[in-house]
Amino acid sequence: MAVQQTQALPPQYVEDLQRDLGTQLTALTAAPLATDKFAPTVAGQDPAQQAAYQMATTQGQGIGAFQPYITQAGAYDTAAAGLSGAGAYQPFMSPYQQDVIDATLAEYDSQAAQGLAGIGQQAAMSGNLGGGREGVMRSQYQNKSDMNRALLQSGLLQQGFTQANQLANQAFGQQMQLGQNQQGLAQQVPGLYGQDIGTLGSAGAGQQAQQQAVLDATRERNRLRAYEPYERLGFQQTGIASIASGAPGQYQSMVTPNPTPLQNALGIAGVAGGLMGNYGDYLRGKNA
Repeated sequence: MAVQQTQALPPQYVEDLQRDLGTQLTALTAAPLATDKFAPTVAGQDPAQQAAYQMATTQGQGIGAFQPYITQAGAYDTAAAGLSGAGAYQPFMSPYQQDVIDATLAEYDSQAAQGLAGIGQQAAMSGNLGGGREGVMRSQYQNKSDMNRALLQSGLLQQGFTQANQLANQAFGQQMQLGQNQQGLAQQVPGLYGQDIGTLGSAGAGQQAQQQAVLDATRERNRLRAYEPYERLGFQQTGIASIASGAPGQYQSMVTPNPTPLQNALGIAGVAGGLMGNYGDYLRGKNA
């Protein structure tokens, strides 16, 4: 006894839609998806980050950061050492001091000579010119004059020495202060470099993040553009299945929320498998 088989076929317009879907799917999957257009990329270092790295590895660490200041401090200390000791005052003696002393003593001698002449005049007026009294007066005057001359000369020399010694002490203090300043700078240098490195690194990181955001946005745009045909076919598939079954269908997008390239690949494979399964069922129904 012959067995009769009854098969409910979908309406012709559904078959036409399925046939069109299969044709589009075949054409779409004939060529591989150019995933290189939306492959993840990493923004390179910003110039400010590179400068921070360069500073951190060369200038900001080690003895090289403060060695110039230590060297300069040593030079100041050496200069200060040359300004101490018994002969430290000599470079600061005035080159005109002896001229001043000679001129001063010459004036003194001139005044002393006038004093001796005055003694002779007094002796003449008193009738003792050439006498013993005049000799005593001249001797006393000359002794006192010589003593005063010696005191004047020593005073001038002492004044010059005192002034030169003060200048030497002042220069010594200045050199020592300069050396201490350089040592202070040497201690501050690592911290200052650290601040510069931090500032450059922070500014560069902000710029790098901005560049990364641009790259990510470009990748997302390319990804959406590449998946747009698959989205269309997936939506079309859901619609056809809904029409054929009479039940409402719900399409789930493959590109939200921002899937990874691996997730995209798995999603595409699932859509393609579903489409090809429906298309196979359609062909088996036609051949039955």
